[in-house]
Amino acid sequence: MNAAWPQDPHAWLRSARLALRRFTPADFGFLHGLYADPAVARYLGGVKSRDECDIMLRERVLAYYDEHPGLGIWLTCMRDGGAAVGLHLLNHIRGEAHIQVGYALARPYWGHGYATEMSRALLHYGFSVRGLQQITAITDPDNSASQQVLLKCGLHRRGARVLAHPSYGGKPLAWFELDAADWARTAPSLRAEVRSERA
Repeated sequence: MNAAWPQDPHAWLRSARLALRRFTPADFGFLHGLYADPAVARYLGGVKSRDECDIMLRERVLAYYDEHPGLGIWLTCMRDGGAAVGLHLLNHIRGEAHIQVGYALARPYWGHGYATEMSRALLHYGFSVRGLQQITAITDPDNSASQQVLLKCGLHRRGARVLAHPSYGGKPLAWFELDAADWARTAPSLRAEVRSERA
């Protein structure tokens, strides 16, 4: 085992304070708790029942790892201690070819810069390791906090789009984009450590 990864041998991407690892079936309770909080779920399609979270974990999270290696929705943990704080993602917008960056954090971890910190690490991974040419993001038009995070990460607002997949509710969503060339010119220096995502 690499001695540089002492806290969690399953972590595959680490920033200064956080680490990402794959979800497992044992993480169902945390995922359901995240989506059961109305404040967290407000801009994520609303509160999810246990059955809805079970389907999400099996179909949208666990199965996706094998269907699209190197992409997914990952559990976000504290680098020291391993406490789960939320999730970050780099995956397909449902029904689209576009790859999006996104996140959701449990309420006790709001306001600490964690969303921005790990989103920047995922952009670094997506562009420099995966070789993506563009990364997008979507938010509810009223979710100004998430929009500020995306802007701080270097994404550019490009109006709004209505996405065809029913999970998006048929309403306009704020649309953001960042191209690889723009990222390479403007990306801040970053402390991020990457190893095989299958770790």
